[in-house]
Amino acid sequence: MKWLSKLFKSGGSGRGVTSGQHPQFLGDENMVWRVPPRSLDGCPRSDKDKEDLDHAIALSLAEDLKKPKGYGWRSDTDEDLSRSLHDSLNTSSYPPYAPTPYYPSGYRVCGACNQDIGFGNYLGCMGTFFHPECFRCRSCGYPITEHEFSLSGRDAYHKSCFKELTHPKCEVCHQFIPTNGAGLIEYRCHPFWSQKYCPSHEHDNVARCCSCERLESWNARYISLGDGRSLCLECMESAIMDTGDCHSLYHAIRDFFEGMNMKLDQEIPMLLVERQALNEAIVGEKNGHHHLPETRGLCLSEEQTVKSIQVLRRPRLAGQRLVGMRTQPQKLTRKCEVTAILVLYGLPRLLTGAILAHELMHGWLRLKGFRNLSPEVEEGICQVLSYMWLESEVMPGFNKNMASTSSGAASSSSSSSKKGGKSEVEKKLGEFFMHQIAHDVSPAYGGGFRAANAAVNKYGLRITLEHIRLTGSFPL
Repeated sequence: MKWLSKLFKSGGSGRGVTSGQHPQFLGDENMVWRVPPRSLDGCPRSDKDKEDLDHAIALSLAEDLKKPKGYGWRSDTDEDLSRSLHDSLNTSSYPPYAPTPYYPSGYRVCGACNQDIGFGNYLGCMGTFFHPECFRCRSCGYPITEHEFSLSGRDAYHKSCFKELTHPKCEVCHQFIPTNGAGLIEYRCHPFWSQKYCPSHEHDNVARCCSCERLESWNARYISLGDGRSLCLECMESAIMDTGDCHSLYHAIRDFFEGMNMKLDQEIPMLLVERQALNEAIVGEKNGHHHLPETRGLCLSEEQTVKSIQVLRRPRLAGQRLVGMRTQPQKLTRKCEVTAILVLYGLPRLLTGAILAHELMHGWLRLKGFRNLSPEVEEGICQVLSYMWLESEVMPGFNKNMASTSSGAASSSSSSSKKGGKSEVEKKLGEFFMHQIAHDVSPAYGGGFRAANAAVNKYGLRITLEHIRLTGSFPL
């Protein structure tokens, strides 16, 4: 460089470059801050030296301005360093840096309202901050001020609210079901109605409906039938209370049998009786297998005198009891293999009809000469007829085994349509009575039904009955 040679020429007075200092350039290439003129060895310069130095600097700047933009001095080391920096920036696997917002110390945002909490009171829960009035129960919506609370997921609850939501209550006494000795919640639950209740209510004389088996709730009184039985209000709506009311249902079920080519050749008397009269008739009856502990119907084959229910008008309620019931002794004489059919009074229409269908099947078997059948076979096939009749009532489009069953189902259903049809409550009762038959645990009634039903489903009713007549057993 020309200016460099001039510089050294001007310094030929014996003063050398010993301090290692360089001109100080600040900013970009077009901006130069001039350093105060000093000699290279730190001694004051003469006016001639200052002039030479200024001239050399000016020449250097003029040469730089003539070069392409961006051109400058670079050593090999500078080139290598620049290349390595460029490569590292291009090959980095890290994501671009995103600066986080800066919050001053003490800055918090409420997790509920998303507003600044500032330096006021706050609550901390689940890694989140809340205004005290924003930390609320998910159930009731009121602020949680207690030191202890319940969490479900990320939702907070008052302990009392959470208990109301999750701890089961007894549907009899309406109290929280207590824990047992092991600290566990123990309760009883009806398999069909799912009624939950404290285990203690099984032994504290709480009334149970004789029809649907539900326990009496403390805020819904049951009706006493006067013979130790109680009836809930839902079952009471369709209860049959006297023999006159039952006759139309009885004839509808006979039509149902006839529709399946099982016509009853004899007119079998039918009586509605009290519990005591039915129990007395059971004692005097030599034939038949009886469903314990409660028998609701009986097909008599012996001559007896039975007290039947005869009323001039429907009984009325006096408090929680029925009044106006009258009984009348009736002499039953044997004119054929079947003397009479007895059914317990005060049961809902569908349950009464199911009992009648069962007992009529007993009568049909005796009139057709079926003898010496085992309890499992006789009770099982009778339960199948009871189940089929309920099915025709609960599911009006029911058609089983043969097309002619529809006529019987239609005749039976017509009796209910005269009363305005079945309500949803009555249909649910019908489903429960079907559930009772299907899940009965007794060998004769439960096991017999399941075996008989499997045979009827596989071979049909007519072939199954013929096989029973010839062999005394169900076809396999």
